[in-house]
Amino acid sequence: MSNPQGYVEPHSAGWRFKVGIAIICVMLGSWLMVPIAAALDIPGSRVAALTGVLFISNKVLLIIVIAVMGKAGFQQLKSKLFGYVSGLAPTMDTEVGPIRHRIGIVMFCLPLISAFLEPYVDTFWPGFRPNLWQLQLLGDAMLIGSFFVLGGNFWEKVRALFIRTAKVVNPDAV
Repeated sequence: MSNPQGYVEPHSAGWRFKVGIAIICVMLGSWLMVPIAAALDIPGSRVAALTGVLFISNKVLLIIVIAVMGKAGFQQLKSKLFGYVSGLAPTMDTEVGPIRHRIGIVMFCLPLISAFLEPYVDTFWPGFRPNLWQLQLLGDAMLIGSFFVLGGNFWEKVRALFIRTAKVVNPDAV
């Protein structure tokens, strides 16, 4: 049931919702066939074909999920999933202090500068840089964490970089 504003009332988890969740589990679980196929020494061309079939079939299954669940069920699923994730996102209403801002900028810039310099360091000083995936994972986590440290306003500033007509408004300059 929807009201004039387009809001869809959540409904109880009936059989359609449960079947939709089961199809989503099949979609996600089917990707386990790729590493299993690779571990069984199946030729690379067949593993690649399997990956392509899974990619296309998962898109078809997603459409089937939406059809089975209906608009109300899919909206309920989205609200449950994204409702949890949106609580983790930084808010834009709090002002970030100067120390937190400096820490966040270092967390943001350090992984970017490191990734930018890696090929040059490897070329000029082979073997100088440790090639550990754990350090690269730490850099990725630091970059993602910087958005939380810098707050929601920083994300809006980054987003404005990609808007051609965006203008800088500095309230201190007025």
